[in-house]
Amino acid sequence: MMATTKQTRRTLTALACIAAALSCATLINGCVLGQLVGGMAESGRRNSTKEIDAKYTGLTGKSFVVVVAADRSVQADFPSVVGDITITVAERLRTHASPSGWVPPRDVLRYQYEHPGWTSMPLDKLAAEFGAERLVYIDLREYRLNDPGNAYLWAGVASGTVSVVEADGALSDTFTFQEPIKVEFPGKSGLGPEQITQAVMQSALSLRFVDRAAWLFYTHDEAFYSEY
Repeated sequence: MMATTKQTRRTLTALACIAAALSCATLINGCVLGQLVGGMAESGRRNSTKEIDAKYTGLTGKSFVVVVAADRSVQADFPSVVGDITITVAERLRTHASPSGWVPPRDVLRYQYEHPGWTSMPLDKLAAEFGAERLVYIDLREYRLNDPGNAYLWAGVASGTVSVVEADGALSDTFTFQEPIKVEFPGKSGLGPEQITQAVMQSALSLRFVDRAAWLFYTHDEAFYSEY
């Protein structure tokens, strides 16, 4: 009788050990599987995009004009930047923001050249000069490719404010929408002219600024983890 009891206890102990081992194995496999699935999901996010809604939709069905203002020092160091941003943003909005019409950007640039005092004009009169219902006003406050005093390494920054005047509204002399934007390039330290040419630097920095400015006005896709 005693021998049978001992044998029964040994059997129960062995079964308990087996059950514990199986439980641990299941737990470990579950953790590994969870990590694997989580890693796959993260990898998918890194290679995917997400849809971002417009912050301002008031260009739909309206005529618009894009005007870019920049400090004289910016224009002196980068003579083409105002024209590049004006043309590219205007073309983006014409294509994606569903306006009823636009003022061709080259007409805007010509007007600015012929009327150097335009920056002191009231907003409603500036919009009226172009006959547009929406004035998209981009104030480019900073644009540089290097940190001050360091011409050997790239550290590009472009920042400013994108604003809208609703010329056909009750508040035609003030901004009804404003959004600050700032972009950087290349986003990595230790890179200089030997790795990236100045032309590529300026092109990439301007493109990032244009993206951020134009994306405010229409639904678009961005990288899940955007670099800018």
